[in-house]
Amino acid sequence: MLVAVSLQGMASAHAAPEPVNPDRQTPWKLYVDSREAFAMKQAQGDKVLLVDVRDPIEIMFTGFAPTVDVVVPFMSANLSKWNEQRSVYQVERDPAFAEKIAKALTDRGLGKDTPILLMCRSGGERGAPSAKALWGRGFSSVYVVVDGFEGDTIKDGPQKNWRRVDGWKNSGLPWGYTLDRSKFPIGEK
Repeated sequence: MLVAVSLQGMASAHAAPEPVNPDRQTPWKLYVDSREAFAMKQAQGDKVLLVDVRDPIEIMFTGFAPTVDVVVPFMSANLSKWNEQRSVYQVERDPAFAEKIAKALTDRGLGKDTPILLMCRSGGERGAPSAKALWGRGFSSVYVVVDGFEGDTIKDGPQKNWRRVDGWKNSGLPWGYTLDRSKFPIGEK
């Protein structure tokens, strides 16, 4: 599927509208939706770094976009810590996130001036915070994929709260449940 998106100047200007919620905004003010992110990767290839910031276990159960260059989790479940209030494992930020993004760039012969596209599940819970974690560390253009991998939830009806509104998975873009091990750095914490 070809997506018609004007890519002229995309590396220096946002394409998707700025999110209304300030928590989903970033200092760069660079936003793309999943179709725009895919078109950007198709047009610029290895000159753009598409990063999935979700926990690998989440990716294993919800699906994976083969267009992603690397998985660098911004937050992961700590299986040694239990959150009593929420009855879930404690989720913790990776303090080395920015260094891992820099390494992913270096491993590909790219610099911090390379456009970076960050994708989480819904577009803002980890996408914008992960972008903010890169602010002030020399990266020059960090985009958030505003609709993420699974997109937003349906508001009413029998499928209420199901993530089927937009996002990579719901936009007809390539995805599946087969993971590419080479895109999951081994032994990095």
